[in-house]
Amino acid sequence: MDSQFHCESGLRRMFLKQSLACGAIAVTGVSLAQPASAQPLNQRYPDPAVEILDDRFLELRIFNASVEMLADGLRWAEGPVWIGDGNYLLVSDIPNNRIVRWDEISQSLGVYRDNANFSNGMTRDLQGRLIVCEGSTTHDLGRRITRTEHDGRITVLADNFEGKRFNSPNDIVVKRDGSIWFTDPPFQAGGYYEGHKIDIELPHGVYRIDGDTLGLTRVIDNIAGPNGLCFTPDEKRLYVVEGRARPDRLVWAYQVNDDGTLGERTRHIEAKGFGGLDGIKCDDHGNLWCGWGSSGAPEADPAALDGVRVFDPSGKAIGHIHLPERCANLCFGGPQGNRLFMAASHGIYSLFVNARGAQYLR
Repeated sequence: MDSQFHCESGLRRMFLKQSLACGAIAVTGVSLAQPASAQPLNQRYPDPAVEILDDRFLELRIFNASVEMLADGLRWAEGPVWIGDGNYLLVSDIPNNRIVRWDEISQSLGVYRDNANFSNGMTRDLQGRLIVCEGSTTHDLGRRITRTEHDGRITVLADNFEGKRFNSPNDIVVKRDGSIWFTDPPFQAGGYYEGHKIDIELPHGVYRIDGDTLGLTRVIDNIAGPNGLCFTPDEKRLYVVEGRARPDRLVWAYQVNDDGTLGERTRHIEAKGFGGLDGIKCDDHGNLWCGWGSSGAPEADPAALDGVRVFDPSGKAIGHIHLPERCANLCFGGPQGNRLFMAASHGIYSLFVNARGAQYLR
């Protein structure tokens, strides 16, 4: 793919010229031309893209905040993570095998890491180090969890369980005790678009890396296609998306025990109407913000489904943020933790909301 992105409309071409005039900053020196500033999808307040499904969502919506497009031209945007001390957002562009960086100060997009081992979900540990799910290493068939040290060195935290290679680590979260939890479906193991085609060795699983010993345990092995995961604000429950559940996609809520094991589970959300769940995040009120789109069923209406659907702590849908493309994953960021960043297929979007990510309670 060319290093310079191109826009799909006359409006985007106009902003492309502006950004070229201003210049762009990229970590590797590769400039990716983008709009000179965040562009609202709608000019009207309140933004019609922010749909109220329950009046309680009015408390989370900011009346005069718009859904904004920050960048486009990606092939499958995933795993966003906000780096507050640098004022930038990292996003995995999986088919292009790179991590891109959107800079808040320059409003530019650049390549943060090329040959990124088909990275997917990302987060930061308690020391601020980048933790990455690598879906398929570039030069061999290893799938692994890595940590980027403060000096730039890469440490492999886990690449197998009981001698068998992971399938394709997908999403990841860090608990307050320093433990690292990640899902391992086979999504990137079935072809050569987002990695390498391999025969998987392990059941679809969810794993925990101990924060002190780095010991690895499997905590779930009985759901189809585990995908997004996150903790409730008090970390007493773990939400996990079952991305291949039939007939409808599901979110399970697991009791989290003090010893790092999981207890009883309950069905929290069922994506009726051919909805497709992906990455998820909890806010400080306990609401669940879910990357949303079509399940792929022929009867589905992607235009009505694409975006982010928000559920209250009981699992009731209260709001929907409509996007022109499917949202794969999301994160909270910005100086106050109240800016929702959405990695949505080809583009990166944001929306200021009246909630903060649960991690800001630490």
